[in-house]
Amino acid sequence: MAASCVALLALLLLLSVLLLGLWKRGRQAGRARHVVVVVLGDVGRSPRMQYHALSLAQSGFSVTLLGFYNSKPRDELLQSDRIQIVKLTDLRGLGAGPRILQYVVKVVFQAVYLLWKMMRTDPAAYIFLQNPPGLPAIAVCWFVCCICGSKLVIDWHNYGYSIMGLVHGPRHPIVLLAKWYEKFFGRLSHLNLCVTQAMREDLAENWCVRAVTLYDKPASFFKETPLDLQHELFMKLSRTYSPFQSRSEPSDPDTERSAFTERDSQCGVVRRLHGRPALLVSSTSWTEDEDFSILLRALEKFEQQALSGDSLPSVVCVITGKGPLREHYRHLISQKHLQHVQFCTPWLEAEDYPLLLGSADLGVCLHMSSSGLDLPMKVVDMFGCYLPVCAVNFKCLHELVRHGENGLVFKDSEELATQLQMLFSKFPDPAGKLSQFRKRLQESEQLRWDESWQQTVLPLLVTHK
Repeated sequence: MAASCVALLALLLLLSVLLLGLWKRGRQAGRARHVVVVVLGDVGRSPRMQYHALSLAQSGFSVTLLGFYNSKPRDELLQSDRIQIVKLTDLRGLGAGPRILQYVVKVVFQAVYLLWKMMRTDPAAYIFLQNPPGLPAIAVCWFVCCICGSKLVIDWHNYGYSIMGLVHGPRHPIVLLAKWYEKFFGRLSHLNLCVTQAMREDLAENWCVRAVTLYDKPASFFKETPLDLQHELFMKLSRTYSPFQSRSEPSDPDTERSAFTERDSQCGVVRRLHGRPALLVSSTSWTEDEDFSILLRALEKFEQQALSGDSLPSVVCVITGKGPLREHYRHLISQKHLQHVQFCTPWLEAEDYPLLLGSADLGVCLHMSSSGLDLPMKVVDMFGCYLPVCAVNFKCLHELVRHGENGLVFKDSEELATQLQMLFSKFPDPAGKLSQFRKRLQESEQLRWDESWQQTVLPLLVTHK
């Protein structure tokens, strides 16, 4: 009896959705200029999909952006009168029963919930979907496209099954099922974008999916930070984080001084302090595949070289981001008592992150791809600020970082330690290797996101009306 009731309710829900879809399909007004962007994750931590929404809005489309609202998106997104954000609710763990059962219940809930939310939006010409996460979003978005006459555009950032494989192992049944799901429904999309040439080739050869490569490019707000804004940022951070506080008191009590800069009380001019520390930034998701311990060991070796008498500066190492191992590594850091290296793990406002990158001396990227086919967006942002980068190597990193040309690539803590010693030797000598890398980045002609999107994506939307 109970099973019959559940089946009847499911049938009624399906019929309701189909009727609503047929009604929406008949509403042509406004469809051609409306796009739905779906992120089954935190909108604030999905910069590429935020950029898609902004580019669509700037091209005359109205945009409905569906996603979790765990952290604040960029102000440009919130202030646009062409973008409406529809907040999704995440189902937290049930806390009881086998883990596989909890996972199945969550997927079913998300599928029904996402379907209901999408059917309540206005008719759209396109549905842009970020993958991963694609379970159950790909199937739901495809179904909505079928009944509403929309076209599905999947933006492949990575493969969801490869990320699951890091936890469960590549041959686990749930990983194999996720891989089949991703391949099957991925082929049903109308248009596909991806982040590297290597992924485009893999999608074509192994998935029968034809994709267009849209490299991550820095947004216009990623740029070198003027010295007066650097000082304001450092003073703001110094109120909370001791590594940014001045090491000595200025002779004039009205002079503002941070660990890196000071503002003259008479004329208001900002200058860099002589003997200032080097500012190193590493943005990480604090996960197993982004192993912060590599950087920690490298900085310990750097400390040993500094103590041995080498001409090396002190370093303030800022690690941004949040993730499951954040507290674990913060505990490890607290146990270190280094003289030449200070650590800071701030939580930055979205608008402060570009300012920090534009103020730093060196970036370190610890991103290791689960598939070997995606690229770290954090390096893209650093290059947008003309910030030299050391990045841990993996299969297709050469599509972004060219060793010895626009950055350095390392495989372990030993190599990274050697690179840090070389780059910071006689810091901040303008003739040093660090300054040479920055100069090359400044002289390179970097395409920005808006230009790249206009050249790559907009023509596809015009062609596939």
